[in-house]
Amino acid sequence: MADTKLVIRPAGAADHNALWAMLEPVFRAGDTYAVDPAIDRAAALQFWCGGTHAAYVAEQDGTALGSYYLCPNQQGGGAHVCNCGFVTAPAAQGQGVARAMLDDALARAKAEGFRAMQFNFVVETNTRAVATWQRAGFDIVGRLPGAFLHPTEGYVDALVMYRVV
Repeated sequence: MADTKLVIRPAGAADHNALWAMLEPVFRAGDTYAVDPAIDRAAALQFWCGGTHAAYVAEQDGTALGSYYLCPNQQGGGAHVCNCGFVTAPAAQGQGVARAMLDDALARAKAEGFRAMQFNFVVETNTRAVATWQRAGFDIVGRLPGAFLHPTEGYVDALVMYRVV
C-alpha cells in the first residue's frame, strides 16, 4: 500500500460497482467461495450486502481495495459467534489489505459484543487465506473431507477456522 492510510467504512449503494468489480472475478474463478460461478451481479451484491451481512469497503485515496462482511454465524444460542467473508481487489493483493480488514473486523466484532469469529468453509487450497487467518490466531477446528469441488484440483477439503475475539 502507498503511504496514504487505508480507510475502512460501511459499504453503500454507491459502492456496488466497485464491489462487483472485486466479487465478479473471485466468484467466476470458483476456487475460493462456495458460490455459483455464474452468479449475476444482483445476486452477488445481495449475497455480500444483504440479509444479516454488514458490508465494509477498504479504500485508499477513494479507490476500493477490498471488502468484507460481518454477520452472526448462527441465530439464537449461536449468535455470539460472528462470521465474515473477505475479498481483495486483484491489484491490491499481497499489500496487507486482507490483514487490515481482518484487524478491523475483529475489533468491530468485539465492539459489537461477539465473543468469537468463525470461518465455516475455508477451501484448503486457498493457502494465502489459511496462512493469513492462522497468523491472526485462528485455529483449524474442523476439516470437511472433499467438501469443495475445486475447478482444477477436484474435490478438496474445506476447513472450519475459529478464534476468540
